[in-house]
Amino acid sequence: MIRTIGIGLLVQAVLSGCVSYGSVNNLSNVNTKPSTSSYSIRDIVGNKRSDDVAIVLSFSGGGMRAAALAYGVMDELHNTRMRIKGKSKSLLDEVDIISSVSGGSFTAAYFGLYGDKMFTDYENVFLRRDVESELIYGLFNPTFWFSKYGRTDMAINFYDENIFKGATFSDFKSKGGPLIMINASDLGSGVRFSFLQEYFNLLCSDLSSFPVSRAVAASSAVPILFNPVVLENHSECNTDAYQWPNKAQEHVNKSPQLKQVMEGLQSYQKKDKRKYIHLVDGGITDNLGLRAIYEIIEISGGVKPFLKSINNKPGKRFVLISVNASAVAESDMDASAKVPTLEQTVNAVSDIQLQRYNASTYEEMQDSLKRWSSELSTPSFRVKSYFVQIDLKNIAKREKYHFLQQIPTNLSLENKQVDSLISAGRELLRNNTEFKRFIKENTR
Repeated sequence: MIRTIGIGLLVQAVLSGCVSYGSVNNLSNVNTKPSTSSYSIRDIVGNKRSDDVAIVLSFSGGGMRAAALAYGVMDELHNTRMRIKGKSKSLLDEVDIISSVSGGSFTAAYFGLYGDKMFTDYENVFLRRDVESELIYGLFNPTFWFSKYGRTDMAINFYDENIFKGATFSDFKSKGGPLIMINASDLGSGVRFSFLQEYFNLLCSDLSSFPVSRAVAASSAVPILFNPVVLENHSECNTDAYQWPNKAQEHVNKSPQLKQVMEGLQSYQKKDKRKYIHLVDGGITDNLGLRAIYEIIEISGGVKPFLKSINNKPGKRFVLISVNASAVAESDMDASAKVPTLEQTVNAVSDIQLQRYNASTYEEMQDSLKRWSSELSTPSFRVKSYFVQIDLKNIAKREKYHFLQQIPTNLSLENKQVDSLISAGRELLRNNTEFKRFIKENTR
């Protein structure tokens, strides 16, 4: 989630008093078959890279800081090779799913569209670009003042023209890469919304023609600073569209958390009350991108029913790599009895909430991985799981640690900051104890 806000963007957001509308361009799927014609879990993950190892990545929010750290981790995976079924392969080529929110969604989406080409041009296209200044310039363009659309549509146009080049979700599928699960937050229901055909089916909509730039903008749309991205909840619907959330009801009654998720998903059936869906920053509901994975598996009834639903079999090794770019900036608030400023208070409150929620998510995922591995294992087939947590707090050198903690979460960074974040991503993965255990136990 992006907390630091460019002053120009904030001023425009506060002073903009006229009513604006989000443009709506998600098409009805009344003439298409749900779950088979577009970007679905079953179609993409069902064709995973290897039956031997499954690798899932999750990228947190945190503006360009998150995007650069995730890029560094991907570069290290790209350069790490392992023998799989007798062949030397890059571990990045074995990634099956990337779940992302906010700033991390830029990196995930770019890789989903361009693959290894990312390592030759992504830094210039995005990481080393002053995106924030270019967005501010767009806001002060007189053409924007007389438009009925909001700040987010201006940002979407910029992302579409300069980063994603008009790509849609059908382009993701045609590339044959891992499933890119871009996550946003539904402002009306309070649940996470993933840009997958399974979720678009609930809106009676087709994801294939939907712009990638619009999904990334939704995932990173900080409330107040940016308008929500709006989707139409179409009324014409195939009767199978709500099969999976309605069927899953029996699995979630014992979990208040999952029950709340299900109630949110089922609310899309109320076409008269929820005609339009307003999506904002994915970091609000899941700043690590991990709960998206947990919820999808658990709502399916557990890991076995989930794999069965996508016609897949378990691999012997399951690796989950969580890239967390959150940082706690140092404050001199406690050095004085002076009443904290509004900025200090807001920053402290959001840091407390974020860190505690992240800790809870880590604990839940750790327990779930052990349980899923146990459920899939048999006396003759043992499934091993590895939970690799990449976190800026684990940087060993204190000087570098303090430097990284002070890097803001805007959409513009200095080259030195980008260099340090990329280097940190590589270093943290390479030196991670759990990652080294995975490499050691699977090197033949």
